[in-house]
Amino acid sequence: MGGTRWGTILSGVWRSIAVWAVSTVTMLVLAGALPDFQIQSDDGDSATRIAVTAAAGAGVFGLLSSLVWPLLVRALLLVPAVVLGLLVFFLNGSLLLIALRVNPSGRGEAAPETAVVVAAVMSAVASATGAALAVRDDDAYRRRLYRLADRRRRRAAGRPGPATPGVVFLQLDGVGHDVLEEAVAKGLMPTVAGWLEAGRDGGRGPTHRLTPWRTDWSSQTGASQLGILHGTNHDIPAFRWYEKDTREVMVCNRPTSAAELQRRAIEHTGDGGLLTVDGASRGNLFSGGADQLALVLSIAARRGRENRSRAGYFAYFSDPANAVRTAMSLVAEVFREIGQSTRSRLGRQRPRIKRGGLYPFIRAFATVVERDVVVAAVIGDMLAGRNAVYADLVAYDEVAHHSGPRGRDTEKVLERLDRSLALIAKVAEHAPRAYRIVVLSDHGQSPGETFLTRYGLTLGNLVRAGCGLPVPRRVRRTHSGAEARAAVRAALRRPVEEGGEHHRPSRRSSEPIVLASGNLGLVSFPDVPHRMSREEIDRRHPALLTTLANHPGVGFVLVRSQEHGGLVLGANGAEVPVDEASDEHPGPLADFGPGAADAVRRTHGFPHTADIMVNSWYDPAEGEVLAFEEQIGSHGGLGGAQGRPFLLSPVAFSEPVEDGAELAGAEQVHQVLRRWLRECDGPQVPLAPQLPDESERAA
Repeated sequence: MGGTRWGTILSGVWRSIAVWAVSTVTMLVLAGALPDFQIQSDDGDSATRIAVTAAAGAGVFGLLSSLVWPLLVRALLLVPAVVLGLLVFFLNGSLLLIALRVNPSGRGEAAPETAVVVAAVMSAVASATGAALAVRDDDAYRRRLYRLADRRRRRAAGRPGPATPGVVFLQLDGVGHDVLEEAVAKGLMPTVAGWLEAGRDGGRGPTHRLTPWRTDWSSQTGASQLGILHGTNHDIPAFRWYEKDTREVMVCNRPTSAAELQRRAIEHTGDGGLLTVDGASRGNLFSGGADQLALVLSIAARRGRENRSRAGYFAYFSDPANAVRTAMSLVAEVFREIGQSTRSRLGRQRPRIKRGGLYPFIRAFATVVERDVVVAAVIGDMLAGRNAVYADLVAYDEVAHHSGPRGRDTEKVLERLDRSLALIAKVAEHAPRAYRIVVLSDHGQSPGETFLTRYGLTLGNLVRAGCGLPVPRRVRRTHSGAEARAAVRAALRRPVEEGGEHHRPSRRSSEPIVLASGNLGLVSFPDVPHRMSREEIDRRHPALLTTLANHPGVGFVLVRSQEHGGLVLGANGAEVPVDEASDEHPGPLADFGPGAADAVRRTHGFPHTADIMVNSWYDPAEGEVLAFEEQIGSHGGLGGAQGRPFLLSPVAFSEPVEDGAELAGAEQVHQVLRRWLRECDGPQVPLAPQLPDESERAA
């Protein structure tokens, strides 16, 4: 045992010397290449003296990076996250200037802007060297991963790990069941393929099973993740909707709305959530009751130390090499998106939407920054031995919205997501307890051009025409509500308020409020305090429902009827009462497949369902829908792959559902995950709900 420990120490010393030597050479090369960076006197020095100066400078810079950097990052934790990422370069350059100033030779000198470049290059080279030397050294690999763990839990690292396994739930946002199967078949996701295929060594069978599940009508992250983490998505009719009693437009990816939805869920179930016992929530809309939080939107509106979500940035950026590597990858991703969008435009690909403006940076944040920080947080949780971890990786969903669910752009994202899964699986081998890894998605995505592209008008303008109101000549595009955009704004501490969504519309206005959630549209009349009936709508706007139901871009319309309760309307006068709709007698829901009637019936019973619910046309042969937002890969309503996500679970767990049964709805997925936690002898006892106090609600 003692020999192993001494071997590990000597191995660490050797790697440190090697990294120092490479850093010295890097400094010598940069001093020769950059005119504003010198490590010799004006009169010239011998080669030996220059080498000693470079070695001393590299050593002092490495020492300062190890000792001072974590303190600087913690001091700047309240700075917006994206700003912190940019400050990395300037702080790193400052450390280099200090290293040159205290260099015993007294010959180091660099211009401030040059110091930033030199420090970035040296950090990247040192990181690459250390990683390369540690590839075949498991102890070194584990120690490097420990640097990403939460510093507050490091004191417990030496204690014996729990005897029972923990569970890591990894959500691949927006990846549909069929997309995952195709990616595995193409060899894009070898890690997932290895879990599903029969083992090559010893004839072992697959370690995981793949199960599809069906979403609710609102096939989007807000409804699915709230149901999965908190056990209920009651009264979540869409991604965004208008509530007449409060005059609020609720948006699932707005921090204040997310906090309120989480509060309602806890109040509804009387349960804190899936992660209430030693759990961690990373990169999610909701906390799931976890105490350890990072990049969780429902607490992003809080200020000061109460916002523990920001601790995830410290865990990652406390290593300057990580910050430099992520920044370089971010720049590369921006140029990759510009190149891909240019190729799409020159090739006149269809369907296609605009991908300019800030979108390349939003995509880079989702596919690089958020991925790296979330994965690092998960690694820290596993090395700390936590019972249950739930993390959301939004990269695929963001790219697929703009590039489509299938294609070269999204294939590259799936490959990188698989590498993240491989890294997490590798970490599991070094964790203080055994871990079972569950991979799942919250929804899929359905392809198709936008409603605006096909018909030249938005759903809002169609509603105005049906009401006899003037329609603007200039079409205003509907803003996309992808999760990554809200994450960027939360990181910058900017309010997530979307154009055209009045926060508190006036009750005196008789003009309809039209909101889009993928291919699901919601129409509300704010001057009527209750949910209007078909009869009331017909008296006020006789042509509206007929206009909507008979439009070729509309699949069906849901309204309340004084005579029938809920009523589903289709083209050419087709209609069916909600209580009578079924898979055998679907009426206008025939094209939308099994379960559509149950999903519509459930949403009809929500207190905040809109006056008129509009689901777009759906082509069962091609699987295409028409998004009411600017998205060519969309989700939010019924139709196609958007409602068919997946659950990839270890065979050590019981079957998600019995043979022949269907896993339907996010609430049922929650029950399955909770059962698996009980099987691990983990956090099976619900804690008392911890409702936010008044100050948190105000936030």
